[in-house]
This record gives sequence, structure tokens and C-alpha cells, in this order.
Amino acid sequence: MGPLIGAIDEGTSSARFAIFKAGTAEIVASHQQELVKVYPQEGWVEQDPVEILTVVRTCIEKAIDKLIAEGGNVNDIAAVGITNQRESTILWDKITGKPLYNSIVWQDVRTSSTVEQLLDTVPNKSRNKNYLKPLCGLPLSPYFSALKIKWLYDNIPHIKKAIDSGTCLFGNIDSWIIWNLTGGPNGGVHATDVTNASRTMLMNIDSLKWDPVLLQFFGIKPTILPQIKSSSEVYGIISEGSLSGVKLAGCLGDQQSALVGQQCLNKGQAKATYGTGCFLLYNTGNLKVHSSHGLLTTVAYQFGSDAPPVYALEGSVAVAGAAINWLRDNLGILPSFFDAQEIAEKADSVKTGEVYFVPAFSGLYAPYWQQEARGVIVGIAEDTDTSHIVRATLEAVCYQTRDILEAMSSDYGGPLSSLQVDGGMTANPLLMQLQADLAGITVIRPEMAECTALGAAMAAGAAVGCWDVGKPLKLPCIKYSPKMTSDERDVKYSKWKMAIDCATGWNV
Repeated sequence: MGPLIGAIDEGTSSARFAIFKAGTAEIVASHQQELVKVYPQEGWVEQDPVEILTVVRTCIEKAIDKLIAEGGNVNDIAAVGITNQRESTILWDKITGKPLYNSIVWQDVRTSSTVEQLLDTVPNKSRNKNYLKPLCGLPLSPYFSALKIKWLYDNIPHIKKAIDSGTCLFGNIDSWIIWNLTGGPNGGVHATDVTNASRTMLMNIDSLKWDPVLLQFFGIKPTILPQIKSSSEVYGIISEGSLSGVKLAGCLGDQQSALVGQQCLNKGQAKATYGTGCFLLYNTGNLKVHSSHGLLTTVAYQFGSDAPPVYALEGSVAVAGAAINWLRDNLGILPSFFDAQEIAEKADSVKTGEVYFVPAFSGLYAPYWQQEARGVIVGIAEDTDTSHIVRATLEAVCYQTRDILEAMSSDYGGPLSSLQVDGGMTANPLLMQLQADLAGITVIRPEMAECTALGAAMAAGAAVGCWDVGKPLKLPCIKYSPKMTSDERDVKYSKWKMAIDCATGWNV
């Protein structure tokens, strides 16, 4: 089959391992398995780091079994890349290799009180959430890793002891996987890449190094931090399982990896990934754009340690696919994600226009950054039924995406003409058409669904000379053009803004 590149794609809801033919979007074998989340208290979201690692290892071995069954050879795998859910935080013991606590998932809001405490320390008593933004590109929010580390240090005694004694290591999911696959306690590589590091609030967005001012602000010791590397270089050698001896050669946070996989490698290109949440990234090239409209400045990728970094503006929606899961698991009105379109299409379009759902289960992310917000459904009438709620849920994803597109247009000067999309939710044609209608933009969906894994494969392949990322792939796509009039679109969007007002300001 020629040289092959593997990609570990560890998401919030599942993990997968995909094996690509080098230099192409062709997957020759893959395996995927779901992950479990636990909710110890309201607003707390955790995952078991050991389970994450076990599932990743299982996906690798199952995919390789399929590769061999198809006549392939594991020796043809030249390198492996990693892409991962970002911000989710793990602390572990470097002697035993055991986690010291569950992974605190990016959706978790337990650190809201930590944010309030830190705001009290901002100079001049300004309580400015953007105080650190010039250094790290991010506002103070429960979303980011530094807040989770500080909460663990302040609230879990054995973690404080481990950090103070020098036996504790920190990592987001990428570092946890890299360290374990390259030996763990027996010489494992403790590293991360610039894209993941840029989501911690601890990396300087200019120097791409851990910043002493940021570390001091959060009270975090540098001894626990991984080494920051570029997104495309050899990190180490995998020391276990069927991939033993293979180079681990690339790493990207999942949203940055999707940007690369979508071939958005030029300034001015943007993509949206619809998964548990929804994330929009706008490639700003080598220029850092500091948003005045609630967006984040983040590193998009860096292909090689000597290469200049490429930056992006990012808007994050906390709840997208998670709202569909909520309809299914909590309300029991939706058998599965795949039934959403059929049920939503039963709704009367006029009545649906009056029902709005703001799924602010854990506050609102960009461009609002309202951690006090909570979910509301408004416009319910006597004849409203489940089909209206389901359709309003799909529309909520589209409205939140438009919120971010409007902010990007204001920050970067002019609207986008098209939006590249990927992620599990894009399999719903109704959602894609609604997105085109409600945002007034052409939506382009590649027929190849695994863009996030593809980005990680590209980074790893480039590091070992098996992939020329300077020649973007031409991915077959499906296009959705707006059918709604601009007047109708704007009226509906103004009512969405009214629903947002209803959701904000809750003191919970």
C-alpha cells in the first residue's frame, strides 16, 4: 500500500485510530470507540484517564487488525500523529504513572469560583477578564487548563503534595497519550505542541514558551509542565504494542487539526467543526489578531521547529451535538442523532420560527463569555410539540455559529463568502441547509468526514518526509447555498438575540 500514516483522534465523546495512505485523504483502515463522561456534581464533567488510554490502545490494535486483514503491513506505517480534545486537564504521578485525579473536561465549570478569586487580584481592582489577553490571547474563563490546575492544587490535598514534592506532571490529553505511548514512567516523553499549549493560558502567544508572568499569576510551578514543541516534528518512538518502533511525529489540538485537514492553509480561510461543541477557526496567517468582539487568539499550527507559527481567530460554542444528546438522554424525545432531521422536518415552519432554544448548559462561550448564563427555551405555544423543540435545537447550533461569524467579520474586516464544515453533525443535511440559510453563507462539506484525523496525519507525515503539506489536497465536497431571504434571516436572528438576553444573568 506504500507508506502509511496513522492518526490518533481522541475526542470528547469517542476515540479513533485512522490509517491514511501518505499524501492522500484515503483511509485504508480505522476503528472507533466511545468514551464515558461522568458528572459528579452539577457543572462538573470528568473522564477517566486510564479509560481514555485503554480506548486509544484498543482503537490502534483493532485498526491494525483491519489493515492486516486488507492485505496491509504494519511496517508500512511511517509515523503517527495525535489530535485531541483540548483544555481537558490531567495530573499524574511521574513515578507510578497513575493519574492523581480524573481528567477535568473542557466543558467543566467548577472553576467559576476560581475565576472570581483571580479577578480580585487583577491590578487596579478592574476585574478585567481580558487582563492576560495580550500575553496569551485568552480571557479568564473556566474553559482553560490553568484554571483547572489551580483548582486541583487548591482543593485536592494529595495533588498539592505531589506538586510540591516534584512528583506530579501536567498535561492535556495529548501529553498524557504521548508520555504513555513513549514509555510512561520508563522514559516517556513529556511534551505538547504549540496549539495545545496555546489553550492553557500559560504559554506566551508571541514567544511560544511558558510565560513566567502567567505562571506566577496562577501560582503554577514550571516543573509540572511539558516541553512545548512544534506541531510537526518527531516527538519520540512508540514503545508498546503493534506500533512499537514507529515515530510519533505530529500533534495538533482537534480544532487546529480540523483546520489543517480542511486544507485551510491560507490566510482568510475558515472552518467550523460540529461535534460535542462547535468551533470556528479563521486562519490569520503569521499575523496575530487580537479580537475586540469576544474571540480568542490562538496558534493554528507550526510545521517544524524552525518554521514561523500560523495564527487563527477562534470562536467556541460549548453546546452543539451535546444538545442533541440532551434531547435523547435527558428528555427522551429523540431516539438518536440520526432521527433529528426526520423529526425536525415535521415542525410547521411558521410556528418553529417562534421557538428558540439557547442550550447554555454551562454558560455561553464566544462571543458572549457569560459563565452565569443557563439554558432557556422561549416562544412555546399551546400547540408546540417535540418536533419544534428538535428543530429549534438544530437552529440553535446555526445561530451560535452566526454569532461567531459576525464577530469574525467585525474583527478581521468583511464577511466570509463560504465556510468549510466538518464533524459528526454535518451528516445532517437539514442542519447544513439551516446553517446556510440562517448565516447567509455557502456551506461546504467534504465528503470525507475524518478531517480532524487527516490534519494529524498531515502533520506527522510532513515531519518524516512523507507528506507535502504545501500541495493541499482537493477534497470532493457538497455545497449548501442560502435559500432564505435576507429579511427573513435577520428577523429570526433578532429573535435569537432576544432569547440570548433571557439566558444571561442567571445567578446559579
